[in-house]
Amino acid sequence: MAAGRAAWGIVVLALLLPPLTIWPTPRTAWVPWWGDGAQGPVGDVRSPLPGEPAGEGVRVLAARGGDLVHGRDTQGRLAAGPVAAKRLAGELVGPHWLTGERVGPWRIAGEPVRTPRLGGEVVAPGRTAGEGAGAKRAAADPVPVKKIDRRLAGYLAGRPGPVTAMVKDLTTGRLYRYHRGERLITASTAKVQILMALLLDTPWRKLSKAARRDADLMIRYSDNHAADRLWLRIGGAQGFTKAGRRYGLRHTQGVPGDCLDLYCWGITRTSAEDQVRLMGALVSGRSPLPAADRDKVLSLMGEVVRGQDWGISAAACEGDRVALKNGWLKRVSTKRWAVVSAGLIRGGGHDYAVAVLTEGSAEVGQGIATVEGVTTRIMKSFRACTKI
Repeated sequence: MAAGRAAWGIVVLALLLPPLTIWPTPRTAWVPWWGDGAQGPVGDVRSPLPGEPAGEGVRVLAARGGDLVHGRDTQGRLAAGPVAAKRLAGELVGPHWLTGERVGPWRIAGEPVRTPRLGGEVVAPGRTAGEGAGAKRAAADPVPVKKIDRRLAGYLAGRPGPVTAMVKDLTTGRLYRYHRGERLITASTAKVQILMALLLDTPWRKLSKAARRDADLMIRYSDNHAADRLWLRIGGAQGFTKAGRRYGLRHTQGVPGDCLDLYCWGITRTSAEDQVRLMGALVSGRSPLPAADRDKVLSLMGEVVRGQDWGISAAACEGDRVALKNGWLKRVSTKRWAVVSAGLIRGGGHDYAVAVLTEGSAEVGQGIATVEGVTTRIMKSFRACTKI
């Protein structure tokens, strides 16, 4: 009996443990994935590293370690991580070992998906067959990058100042970036990160009445003095930057000191990619922010006062829900306006994280028009719909 139990133990361990060798074969290998790309020997098998051309990637055949988010096996059943020996469609988070096969375009659970270029994510649609061919096509269709590039180049010709933008369909992983290397100022869009930093330390239900009031004023009315008070409460630039790191931001660092009659949160430089990441953290189960607090931030962003609800909302379709925060700031040095809009457009079974940043407009209205024009010209390649 003891020998029999030992034999069964060996079988179980063999099934649970990864292969003894991790060196690649010509077609498959164990590929280590640490959130920012592959580490170690990968040979002919590659994970989707940042900047890798579309169509390159691996087919995920199995995973050990980390967590599987929104994953489904090939039968469409919800899978829970860590998971092994299943073909997965989902987002894998944290340190993993992936068994992969290089097959060109991602084709997981029978649905081809454009290889994402945003490092740190393995994205697949995770849909069930019952959602219909239209939904599958929406997940599979590549984003026409060159077409959007030409469209924006024509629109922005003659318009002043730098522009950077990003749209990501958080449901499918499809994304588009414009001038991704630009780092422009946040203006009042920084107020969302201030609130999200505050809530990392103190959940909404435990905030004082005064802090809740300041949060409401800061987001819905864009009140600068309320933002100043909360800026101090989160620890200023240091607390702001620290919170950003927890949300996965890479290009956004708080500026210490005073700027005229306010603190310097408004001249924080950021990237469109970081703003999209921050918006994604408001709808992701992986976010360090609990669901109740994420919902509260979205609620405030969905109720900005009339006159401040321009921006990415220009691309909303009938029935969509929009949560946004806009920023507008006249630069002392140039006398020109920085105009920014970032948020989420949610509808049709999709969540779109959108960020558009501009500088150099002679008038704030010109900057608003640029933000809205860029947003609509990108979003028309993600979906067709009846406008509000």
